[in-house]
Amino acid sequence: MSYGFYLPTRLLFGAGCLSELGDCALPGKKALLVTSAGQSVKRFGYLDRVREQLARAGAQAVIYDRITPNPTKDEVMAGTALCREQGCDFVVGLGGGSSIDAAKAIAVMAGNPGDYWDYISGGTGKGKAVPNEPLPIVAITTTAGTGTEADPWTVITNEETQEKIGFGYEKTFPVLSVVDPELMVSVPARLTAYQGFDALFHSTEGYLNRTASPISDLLALEAIRLVGKSLPHAVRDGADLEARADVALANTLSGMVESLSGCISEHSIAHAMSAFHPKLPHGAALIAISKAYYRKLIQLGVCQNRMTAMARALGKAGAEKPEDFLTALDALQKECSVDGLALSSFGISPEEFPALTRNARETMGGLFEADPVSVSDSDVLEILSDAFC
Repeated sequence: MSYGFYLPTRLLFGAGCLSELGDCALPGKKALLVTSAGQSVKRFGYLDRVREQLARAGAQAVIYDRITPNPTKDEVMAGTALCREQGCDFVVGLGGGSSIDAAKAIAVMAGNPGDYWDYISGGTGKGKAVPNEPLPIVAITTTAGTGTEADPWTVITNEETQEKIGFGYEKTFPVLSVVDPELMVSVPARLTAYQGFDALFHSTEGYLNRTASPISDLLALEAIRLVGKSLPHAVRDGADLEARADVALANTLSGMVESLSGCISEHSIAHAMSAFHPKLPHGAALIAISKAYYRKLIQLGVCQNRMTAMARALGKAGAEKPEDFLTALDALQKECSVDGLALSSFGISPEEFPALTRNARETMGGLFEADPVSVSDSDVLEILSDAFC
């Protein structure tokens, strides 16, 4: 038995905990506050509340509100220019995974030369070492999906090359994260479902990952249990704070799983789909391929006991075989009204399948190496075909 454990992020968790931010010792005096190009953080008052809390803690805020749902390299570089110009000494990500991921990438580039893609491994990235430390990062999440508040990872798209690639290392963990379920009650039902399934699959993939450890197993199974228990309630009634808190906790635990274990090729495939179709929500892509993906793993005869354990955690108490996980997954998707998703629903055509397969392998091939069994290109093509309609 051999494994590592490193989670350096200070975490504030619970309904109303945003009001505690002003009492915290912040890592600087002038923040670049990175948020989305949408209006929700402004319309619901979250942006103003964060600015007030930063001011109470003695920090100024420079707003950068240009982040799209699948953040791009160009958005990162534009935010970096603003950060440098304004002399910001830390970065705050406010919003969902896109805003926080972009904040992490901007923090890396604020003190480092060149282009963001210089430091990306995979695809056309140059894979250079980052010479200087990133600026400190504070994460304030308004969604429950990516777990980015509890891990070092950031996923950015290079639109020129149609590459969506993850990056991160120990210096890109947030120094402080705020997880306040009250900030999540405004998320629409369908997005709540998409985000919740993203958290679920971070945990299922981490549980099946070759690098899983006893600690990541504990966190993964609890996250799976919480999603199965409370995601349908959060989808049906967004104001249900107890359900929101359960899903928020599942999301944060899933981020810890990503830090200690990690994703596998399900995420590589979904990222390739979003790279070719930037308007495709990441959670929707995962849902669309999920049953085909886990069915393929079962057919490959791997992780039978772990699949069964995931089925039990997801709510099928009497699960005795790996196929029970597919049954539990299908039931949860029906409860959350996302069971009808297919690749055809998002304008993805079978003619794209070979390109998507190549892209998944070339850009995030490292996740295939973490698979519990070898998943070949022909397997990926079968998964895509099975998920088409």
